[in-house]
Amino acid sequence: MMKGRDGREKKHLFLSLCLAVLVLVVLVLYYGSFFGPQGQDANSALEFGGKIKRSIGWSNDGNEEVGKSEEPIISQEDGDYNLTPKSFPVCDDRHSELIPCLDRNLIYQTKLKLDLSLMEHYERHCPQPERCYNCLIPPPPGYKVPIKWPRSRDEVWQVNIPHTHLAHEKSDQNWMVVKGDKIVFPGGGTHFHYGADKYISHLANMLNFKNNILNNEGNIRTVFDVGCGVASFGGYLLSSDIIAMSLAPNDVHQNQIQFALERGIPAYLGVLGTKRLPYPSRSFEFAHCSRCRIDWLQRDGILLLELDRLLRPGGYFAYSSPEAYAQDEEDLRIWKEMSALVEQMCWKIAAKRNQTVIWVKPLTNDCYMKREPGTRPPLCRSDDDPDAVWGVPMEACITPYSEQNQRDGGSGLAPWPSRLITPPPRLADLGISKDMFEKDMEIWQQRVENYWSLFSAKIRPNTLRNLMDMNANMGSFAAALKDEPVWVMNVVPEDGPNTLKIIYDRGLIGTVHDWCEAFSTYPRTYDLLHAWTVFSDIQKKGCSAEDLLIEMDRILRPNGFVIVRDRRSVAEFIKKYLTAVHWESVAVVDAESNSDLEDREVILLIQKKMWLIDGSTKESA
Repeated sequence: MMKGRDGREKKHLFLSLCLAVLVLVVLVLYYGSFFGPQGQDANSALEFGGKIKRSIGWSNDGNEEVGKSEEPIISQEDGDYNLTPKSFPVCDDRHSELIPCLDRNLIYQTKLKLDLSLMEHYERHCPQPERCYNCLIPPPPGYKVPIKWPRSRDEVWQVNIPHTHLAHEKSDQNWMVVKGDKIVFPGGGTHFHYGADKYISHLANMLNFKNNILNNEGNIRTVFDVGCGVASFGGYLLSSDIIAMSLAPNDVHQNQIQFALERGIPAYLGVLGTKRLPYPSRSFEFAHCSRCRIDWLQRDGILLLELDRLLRPGGYFAYSSPEAYAQDEEDLRIWKEMSALVEQMCWKIAAKRNQTVIWVKPLTNDCYMKREPGTRPPLCRSDDDPDAVWGVPMEACITPYSEQNQRDGGSGLAPWPSRLITPPPRLADLGISKDMFEKDMEIWQQRVENYWSLFSAKIRPNTLRNLMDMNANMGSFAAALKDEPVWVMNVVPEDGPNTLKIIYDRGLIGTVHDWCEAFSTYPRTYDLLHAWTVFSDIQKKGCSAEDLLIEMDRILRPNGFVIVRDRRSVAEFIKKYLTAVHWESVAVVDAESNSDLEDREVILLIQKKMWLIDGSTKESA
């Protein structure tokens, strides 16, 4: 009996020892090592590491690896274990052209129920934080510094956008041609095979504009090109002092906007679907659709009414399509119905020739007031804000003009280039005085001159082309660059004062956006990002500053620049992440020399390195 009890005790002792060893192994794995940081420091390291993993979205749906990293994510500085990321994971090279909020794979994986007939699948659908691909987007193998403007209008490196399907699919329309290691753009389009320049002169001739120049002595400055293709129409308008917002969806011709931006032509990814486009009312003097394959008659003409919202008083819509000269029964039906619709919208035919018709909007509300009661489409409700656009559904109604438009018999804007510095009438909508407007211009002129002097060793005359002002206010940053060979995408926060209408009234372009989400553009499309208080603003909203850094890296070209103008604590935060995103500091200076605030504004100038998928870097050119 005693012998059996001793055996059981030995067995229990053995099991206890095994359990103790197992617990010990778990502790070692959990805490890293008995010889590493102990107590509070060790717990902080674990907490911070978990926080980083959550914020940069390492996990996707549990079935696929999102990113990869060749080195540890955490490094230790000094003796205080001030933990900062050493590197972020690199996205799989399949995601080298990822647009997070326009990702069709996300729509498929999350099984979103979207109406394809309404183009909802081409509208913005952003991933939840736990599904974010927040890793660094690698450049394609062999990526080259883009060809400089103005040469880039006509040719780009094929390796930077290795897609030639458009060249074959549109070979009869002269969109683009592959020539050796380059893709060449002859200037053709779906309706203008023989060149955008000749087509633009043709439109001006139809309207009897002086010298066949479409800018009409500065009275046409902002143009909206919907279904723009590779944006040759917008590219050739630039020589006439006209700037176009070229718009196309990320559809079967998915790289058309990528080509446009690689060429240095203003462009944006978007679609006429169910939501208002992110531009204020009365933003454009001229709209253009060249066989853009849009059904303008659907849903009581709601898409044409959205275009109407965007056009200024007296604005034009050039429509180049077979329906303009009916050739068969279907064309005749469409033309008849479209003619009836625009007549009820008070549009008139300004000119019609060959397969192109140009309509013009009324200058005042008088025509709307003379319509019979019950005429459709109706006028929009009096409480409808025509400038509210972020996530706002379209409505099939006519946007009437303001009292100021009615009084002035038009928009009341000066011709270009005077309008850039002339206080526009809509300042009064925001309670901004003429003195405030002029002071803003003066301040930003000085600030931009200061930026360029700080960058003098890095920026040559043709270094920059595509610029973005991430918090543009009234557009004075862009206005200060009027003599430089650049264009600026002016971004206005969706939850702030709607100053975007002031920007458009000055003859500039831009969009509304929420920087808690990814921007609607391809990777590697901007040469310089100007971030004035952007980090402070999103932190107030509880959004991730790490995510914003990774998003800025996504849209910034290799060798591109970032200007951060923000609180000193923000600059110190960003400096800790420079190595992680392969950026390097160019300069850090006080923004205002006479400021004695502890957390005063500073300017942090940064350049993105040219790095490869294997983790190596090239020297900045």
